[in-house]
Amino acid sequence: MSEALPPKTCSIERMITVDADVAKVLSGEKTATRRNGRYADIGEIMELQGRKFEVTNVYSQALGELTDENIKGEGYSSVEEYKNYIMSMHAGMPWMPQMRVWVHEFREV
Repeated sequence: MSEALPPKTCSIERMITVDADVAKVLSGEKTATRRNGRYADIGEIMELQGRKFEVTNVYSQALGELTDENIKGEGYSSVEEYKNYIMSMHAGMPWMPQMRVWVHEFREV
């Protein structure tokens, strides 16, 4: 049995809001998103442009644990490419390998 998750810190409607990310989800390129808070429960449904996506897994991960393989779910080919994107979105934020984020994996239903 998986360990209990802490309470959500935001709502699923706010999980993916950047147009470029929405487009990646709709094209099937993006099947996961990392956030600094927990935005969804497993089984919860996210709706983007009339299409429904079910959250299939939610877990915590340190930025330093990212691999090129698991970052492909974000729609990027490498950790470096993803890091550059994140840093451009959050100007002035340091990239801290020990910082933990919440991974939300999903699939279209």
